[in-house]
Amino acid sequence: MNGDSLWQALALVLVIEGLFPLLSPGGWRRAFGQLLQLRHGQLRFFALCSVGVGLALLWLAS
Repeated sequence: MNGDSLWQALALVLVIEGLFPLLSPGGWRRAFGQLLQLRHGQLRFFALCSVGVGLALLWLAS
């Protein structure tokens, strides 16, 4: 993986992150509001699951 791949991956993350509020701003606000209601432990669990799925996808793609 070179430096260009890292920038491309970061750009793709930004595009995907921007699609949700662009396509459904109301749904994005509701989802974000629900995230704010989670306790720290719950939020960390979902973050850990997200990291795990991301790493698994990277492993499968290589």
